[in-house]
Amino acid sequence: MKNILTQFSRVFVGILFIISGLIKLNDPVGFSFKLEEYFGETVLNLPFLAPYALGIAVFVVIFEVVLGVALLVGSNRKLTVWSLLLMILFFTFLTFYSAYFNKVTDCGCFGDAIKLTPWESFTKDVVLLIFIIILFVNQHLIRPLGTKTFRTIVVVLTILGCGFMAWYVLNHLPLKDFRAYETGTNIQQGMAIPDGAPRAEIEMIFIYNVNGENKEFTEKTLMDIPEGATFVERIDKVISEGYVPPIHDFTMELDGSDYKDELLEEPKLVMFVAYDLTKSDPEGLARLAEVYEKATARGYKVIGMTSSTDELIQTVKKQYALPFDFYFCDATTLKTIERANPSIVVLNKGTIVQKLHWNDAEDTNL
Repeated sequence: MKNILTQFSRVFVGILFIISGLIKLNDPVGFSFKLEEYFGETVLNLPFLAPYALGIAVFVVIFEVVLGVALLVGSNRKLTVWSLLLMILFFTFLTFYSAYFNKVTDCGCFGDAIKLTPWESFTKDVVLLIFIIILFVNQHLIRPLGTKTFRTIVVVLTILGCGFMAWYVLNHLPLKDFRAYETGTNIQQGMAIPDGAPRAEIEMIFIYNVNGENKEFTEKTLMDIPEGATFVERIDKVISEGYVPPIHDFTMELDGSDYKDELLEEPKLVMFVAYDLTKSDPEGLARLAEVYEKATARGYKVIGMTSSTDELIQTVKKQYALPFDFYFCDATTLKTIERANPSIVVLNKGTIVQKLHWNDAEDTNL
């Protein structure tokens, strides 16, 4: 009975770690955004780690997959089981902290593929912890598969395969888009609320650091944000529960007015998405002018989408000779639309027909 329970735990934990790791490896930038949320001042208060969030994200997800594979083949079982135990103890603490203090509404355990509430995430980690403790106590029952050379080759190939996958999705796009803005999505329909559905009241609170002090701004007071203020985070305050459409925070603001209704009716629209121009890749920004010329020659309306300040927008437009307007949209929304910074999104009357990393700008289908 003990052996059966141990082998079941081995397979269950191994497969779950592989699936969880691969889902996040499909979108390491998205996982890095989640880590930045954890590192924030209002959660773990480790802001010095935020610049390294992407590197940490890539390491963690590859390590997660490798641990799952190593457990299944029985490679370095002592090191593997100890690593599994330490990792699950850390994440169990993290999910409990998030759930109890309501700090992070989605742990990101399975990326955007499977959304879990904080308490669901904590419950999942507790279950995993139980199975890993079983493995830890009975690690002598974890029999290696094949020869040592075979196991080493499997683990090395796993590391190389994960490394290549990470490189590819970081330089292009996630292999599978699980977000609300995937190709083929109509933004207007995504924002629609079905007849009879309960209405939700959600107030978006934007936290900006103004002269060393964090201050709150609402959608109605965004224009009051002073120049030089630094975005800290956005908090969705639920005033009353109800049906929440997949897309509920999309705006296209210019000079204080929201133009999304008319822009989403454009049959030929190209959006350059750059959630933060200070973090945009210089080479990527330089390529936007080329795409602009190509798109306008084919009758497309071209706009930029950013959450950056007007002062920064004007500086970037001048530096990279970008003649189009930048419309304001919340940084979190822009990060959800596309991971590359900058990126290219082609729309036809509000329907997303193509999304591209700036590395693939020459493949823009116009």
